[in-house]
Amino acid sequence: MPQQVRAVVARKVKSPVEVVTIAVPDPAAGEALVRVQACGVCHTDLHYRDGGINDEFPFLLGHEAAGIVEAVGDGVTSIGPGDFVILNWRAVCGQCRACRRGRPWYCFATHNASQKMTLDGEALSPALGIGAFAEKTLVAAGQCTKVDPAVAPEVAGLLGCGVMAGLGAAMLTGEVGPGDSVAVFGCGGVGDAAIAGATLAGATTIVAVDLDARKLEWAREFGATHTVDAGACDPVEAVREITGGYGADVCIEAVGHPEVFEQAFFARDLAGTLVQVGVPTPDMRIELPFIELFGRGGRIKPSWYGDCLPSRDFPMLVNLHLEGRLPLERFVSETIALDGVEEAFVKMQRNEVLRSVVVF
Repeated sequence: MPQQVRAVVARKVKSPVEVVTIAVPDPAAGEALVRVQACGVCHTDLHYRDGGINDEFPFLLGHEAAGIVEAVGDGVTSIGPGDFVILNWRAVCGQCRACRRGRPWYCFATHNASQKMTLDGEALSPALGIGAFAEKTLVAAGQCTKVDPAVAPEVAGLLGCGVMAGLGAAMLTGEVGPGDSVAVFGCGGVGDAAIAGATLAGATTIVAVDLDARKLEWAREFGATHTVDAGACDPVEAVREITGGYGADVCIEAVGHPEVFEQAFFARDLAGTLVQVGVPTPDMRIELPFIELFGRGGRIKPSWYGDCLPSRDFPMLVNLHLEGRLPLERFVSETIALDGVEEAFVKMQRNEVLRSVVVF
C-alpha cells in the first residue's frame, strides 16, 4: 500500500517549489524505503528547479540526505530495517564497461528505484534518482550506504553530494599528497570541502581564491593557509607568488565558469594537475592556446562526484569526522523545516550560507 508523505516538488521551470503530499510505493525487489532524517539544500536542486538539468517536470527535489531504512524489497541483503544510511547517487552496477575495468567510481549504469513516486497519479522525477526533500523516499538498495549511526544526520547527509564532491576532488581526483601546494578557485561548499580534503591529505600550502570576503574567511576555517581576493588582484600571479613563483601542484576549479577555469589552468606549476569540479552550463565554452595545453603538460581532470566509491568512502569519512579530524559540522549554516527550501535557495544565491539542511 503506497504511503502518503509530505515532500517538496518543482512543478514548472523557475517557479517556486511547493510542499505537497506524494505517494511512495512499498519497495519492490532491489529497492529500499527510507525515512529521511535530514537533507541538504544543494545547488543541483536549484538547477533542477530552474530547468538546468532537463525538462522532466515535475521534479521531486532533494538528494543530499541521510535517514533510517524502514523496509526493503526481495533480494536485498546489504541493508535492513533500522539501518542508518547515507543516500548516494552512485549505486554501482558491477556490469558496465567502467565496472568491468575495475573503475566502479565511474559506473556508467548506476541503479535507481524501478518504481515511481507520484503526485496525484503523475510520476515524479526524483533529483539524481533520490528525491529526498520528503518524509520518506524510495531508492535502489545500492543507493543506501550504511555508516556509523553515532554521526548526526544533518552532518552525514552532506557526504551524499557536495561535500563528497569537494573532498574527492582533492583526495581522489587530484591525488593531493603530503607537502603538495593546492589552489582552490571558488570557496562555497564544494570548494571548502576541497580545502578540507587537501588538509587531510597533507598539503602544506593551500590557497583559497574567491571574490567574497566572507567565503575567504570560511576557507580559513577549513584549512586554507592563504587567501586571495580575485577582485583585488590577478589571482594567477597571486598563486604563483605564494608558491615560490612556480604555481600550485594541484589547482581545483569549483565554480564551473570558463574564466575561472582559465585562471586555474595557468595557476598550475608545470606538469601540475587541474581538477574541474564546478558544474558549468551547456552554453559555456573554453578557449585556450593549443600550445599552452601541450607546453604546460600535466593533467586536466573533470571530477564526477569526487570520483568517490560510496561503499568505501562514506564510512571512512564518517569515522574521520567522529574522530574529530574532519569538521563536517562547519558546513551546516542552518537547519530548516521542509517549507523553508525556497527561502534557502534565495540565501544560497546571495552567498549567505554554506549549507541549509532540512531536518525532519
